[in-house]
Order: sequence, then C-alpha cells, then structure tokens
Amino acid sequence: MRMQWTVGLIILVVVTGASVWAQSPPAPLTLEESIKIALERNLRLRSAMEGTTGSKLRQKQAVTNFLPTWTGQYLYTQYNTPTTVGFSPQYSRTGEIINTDKGVFNLSTTVQQPIFAGGSITANYRLEKQGVEISKMDVETVKREIVVAVREGYFNILRAEKFVDVAKQAVKQFEAQLEVSKAFFEVGIIPKNDLLQSEVRLANARQGLVKAENDLALAKSSFNILLRRDIREPLNVVDILAYRPSTIQLEESISEALRQRPEIAGAELRVSQAKEGVKIAQSGFFPNVGFSWNYTRASDEFDLMGDLRGERWTAQVLAALTIFDWGRTAYKVGESKVKVTQAEDSKMQLVEGIILEVKQDYLGMVTAERNIEVAEKAIEQAEENVRMNEERYKYQVATATDVLDAVTLLAQARVNYYSALSDFNIAKARLDRAMGRMYP
Repeated sequence: MRMQWTVGLIILVVVTGASVWAQSPPAPLTLEESIKIALERNLRLRSAMEGTTGSKLRQKQAVTNFLPTWTGQYLYTQYNTPTTVGFSPQYSRTGEIINTDKGVFNLSTTVQQPIFAGGSITANYRLEKQGVEISKMDVETVKREIVVAVREGYFNILRAEKFVDVAKQAVKQFEAQLEVSKAFFEVGIIPKNDLLQSEVRLANARQGLVKAENDLALAKSSFNILLRRDIREPLNVVDILAYRPSTIQLEESISEALRQRPEIAGAELRVSQAKEGVKIAQSGFFPNVGFSWNYTRASDEFDLMGDLRGERWTAQVLAALTIFDWGRTAYKVGESKVKVTQAEDSKMQLVEGIILEVKQDYLGMVTAERNIEVAEKAIEQAEENVRMNEERYKYQVATATDVLDAVTLLAQARVNYYSALSDFNIAKARLDRAMGRMYP
C-alpha cells in the first residue's frame, strides 16, 4: 500500500512539473536575436536576394554573346520528280547526279562567331554586370529597412509595457484613495460626492488599464508578424528602454549618409547603365562583322552514307552595315541620352531626399532627448504634488478632487516620460537607418 502511494506521488509530481514547465513563459528575446530572426525569415529580403541571383544569370547570358554559336539541322524532303542532290564529274558529262528515289536526306551545320558589333556586346555585358551590383545594393537597402522596422517594433512593445505599468500604478493609487474616501465618508468627514468622484476616477483608470493591455497585445502581435512567427505565440522582450545620449552631429550624420547609403550607390550604377545604353544604341552606326562556317551533306539514305550523295562546306566573313534607316538609329541614341539625364536627375533627387531625411530624424532625436529631461523633472514634481495633496487631504485642507487630479497628473507625467524615452530610441534607430548603418 505504501509503495502504491509513493509511486502515485511521484507520478503526480512529474505530471505537475511537466505542466508547469509547459506553461512557463518563453525566454525573452533580445533586440539582436529579433533582428537575426527577421533577416532570416523576411520574404521581401528573400525576394531581393533572388533578384541578385537573376541578375547574375543575366550577366552570364551576356558573356555568351562573345562566344560562337553552333547550330545544326537534319531534314528529309520528298520531291514529285527526281532531283539533283550533288555533283561529281565522273558520273555524267554535266556533273549532275539524278536522285531517282525522289527523297533526299540533308544535314546542315553552321558555326558563327561575332567579330565586331559596334561595341554593343561589350556595352551590354557591362550593363548586366552593373545590374548585379544594383541588385546587391537593393538587398542592402531591404536589410536596413528590416532592421529599423524591428527596432521600432521592439521599442513599441517596451513603451506599451511601460504604459501598462503606469496604468496599474494609477489603479492602485485610485484604489487607495477610494479606501480613504470610504473611511472619511463613513465617519461623515466628506460628502458622498467626493466618494463618487473617487469611484469614477477608479473606473476610468481600470478602463485605461484594459486599453493599455490591449495595446500591448497588439504591439506583440505586430512584432510576431514582422518576425514571421505565429501571431498568437507568446512573446517577451528584454527591457533595454534607456537613455544613452548620442554624440554625433548633424553634419557628420549627413556626410556618413552620403558615403554609406546603398541607395546612392545604386543610383550611380543606374546612371552608368544608362550611359551603356547610349553605347548600345550608337552601335547601329557601325557595321556588324562576323565569321561563319557551314557544312552540308545530302543523300538518298537516312544515314547519309548512300552511293548517291553530295557534300560541301563554306567559310564566310560578312560585314553588314545599315546605310539608311530614316534616322531610326539616331532617334534611339537621342532617347538613350534622355535616359541618362533622367537617371542623373533621379540620383540628385535621391541625394536631396536623403539629406532631408537625415535632418528630420536628427531633429526628431534631439526633440525627444529634450523631452526626456523635461519629463523627468515633471515626474518629480508630480510625485511631490501627490504626496502633498494626500497629506493635506488627511487633514481636510485639500479636497478629494485635488488628490485625484494630482494622481492623474502623475500618471500623465509618467506616460510622457516613457513616450519621450521610446521616441528617442526610435528616432535614433531611424537616424541610423538614414545614415546607412545596419546597426550601431
């Protein structure tokens, strides 16, 4: 009996322990882990990397234009009357051989090698090579956008968690004030109106807590989607919401952005591509020179080894030049030059936009930094205001409304502080992105 009881107790402990372990919260994610997961799973980044693979294949395809091509064909022809398939002076005075079977099997193969194409082949290869580099710049751009999105989502979760904490503190303070009001009301010190005010403020605070908790759940769900996790998967993050002053100056930020932004490098490559397009269009003014070698064999048997057969090969060097095309080539050149101008203008607009983006993010960071200092002092003042009004209320020097207003002001001061703190970290993340940094 004792043995059965011991075994049962062990099973109960194991099952209970397994249940507790299964329900234990997941280990909190760090910001670095979150960024790594997002970069590994993001579909947009995967698509951009596939674009790089496609660009490399187009570059390899452009290389083949330098190489010879080899084509061949095998065919059978049925004639309604005997036909000539070759010649040999030993068979007839005219050198003709008559195919009395009316059927001819023919093999033909040709090798062609371009020699000169006006520079279009070389220009096309350089264009595709630059396309590979543009694809790589696009990948780097997507990576930076993912990183800043993760950093923003991460700090949004921390801000939502702080708002929940503030809401819980406000509820506790209003609950405590309500208890004091009840005690004063029961002994007739305060009127019922003061008690009702405390109850209303507590109800409002509880509603605020519900909203803060819902905002936190939504922030976590959005972050799960960003990391391509199940939207319902539990999520905890490491609290890194802190103020670390930034020492970089505006001019340094702009200079670094102009050096490091992959979009600028991509825009420069697009200008180079447009210039290669001009060279491709100008190749129409030059002749195309190529070498061609052809071999043919004909017979009345499918294996081409019959008695009746013809065989020959030819070698040619051909130069072809379009003498007059109603200005078609000149129009193409003009259009290509317009595209160069458009690419240069797009690059300039991009640079100007980046400078403005850096300045906006820098000023946003500075503004949030100043708000942190103001909010810190406001919390100290609000806490002292609550303490003083609570003391005065105990001696009925202050009203219940004074205490309730003081608690509300304190909650708002804490919200303002955490808003400024998270705004500062988000603005810093955006500035890093604007400067072309992956991660500081």
